[in-house]
Amino acid sequence: MTSNDPDARATGAWIAPLVSTLVTVPLGLLVLFFAGLSPMACDSCNGAEADRFDASFAVAFPVVVTGLLLALGLLITSWALPWRVRHAARRVGFAVAAPVVAVVAGVVFAGLLDVP
Repeated sequence: MTSNDPDARATGAWIAPLVSTLVTVPLGLLVLFFAGLSPMACDSCNGAEADRFDASFAVAFPVVVTGLLLALGLLITSWALPWRVRHAARRVGFAVAAPVVAVVAGVVFAGLLDVP
C-alpha cells in the first residue's frame, strides 16, 4: 500500500479521540454536577415561584441528559471509526463535536431553567 491509499492505517488516529476524551468527560461531569445541584437554587422558594422552577427543571434536566448522552455517543464514535486514512477527517470532526455538544447542553440547560 502507498501512503496515498485511503485504506492505509492512519498513524496518530488516536490523538483526536484521546484529547476529546480528556476534555469531554470532565466537562460532561461538571455540567451534570451543576445540573444536579440546580434544584438547590430554589430551596427557599414557595408558591408560584417554586411551581415555575419545578416546571422548567422538569423540561431542562432531560434536555441536558440527552445532550450529554449525545456528546458521549460522538465520543464513542470518534474512537470506534476504523483507523484508516479515509476516516481521519470524520474522526476529528466527531472528536471536536463531543465537547462542543456538552457545552451547548449546559448552556441550553441554563437557558431553560427558570431560576428565581
